Amino acid sequence: MSERVVFEYALVRVVPRVERGECFNAGVVLYCRAHSFVGALTQLDEVKLKALDPAADTAGVRAALRAVEGVCAGGDEAGQAARDDAGRRFRWLVAPRSTVVQPGPVHTGLTADPRAELDRLVELLVR
Repeated sequence: MSERVVFEYALVRVVPRVERGECFNAGVVLYCRAHSFVGALTQLDEVKLKALDPAADTAGVRAALRAVEGVCAGGDEAGQAARDDAGRRFRWLVAPRSTVVQPGPVHTGLTADPRAELDRLVELLVR
């Protein structure tokens, strides 16, 4: 059995109308220092988005979710964050903000496989 290590994660929420505070889960960002891993998986439920705000900018929300995944992946997609280590990219992504795509609170757990844990959390909390 592989050693289990600490990981941190936050939900990525879509808040179509910030003033109303209504939201739904659209992804998970996960960081595991022991594995130098930061990753995100997102999935936009357009039906939920349009139910909360029929005038929502679907393409804009989708682009913001892709940007979260891009920052995690690093490389050219991450922009300036590409120079940062996994932990700094995670902290930047989970910093509170008042936009349509927002991070939820950070939670912790134990895992032997951060990538499998990310998949499990998305299945449990998003899909």
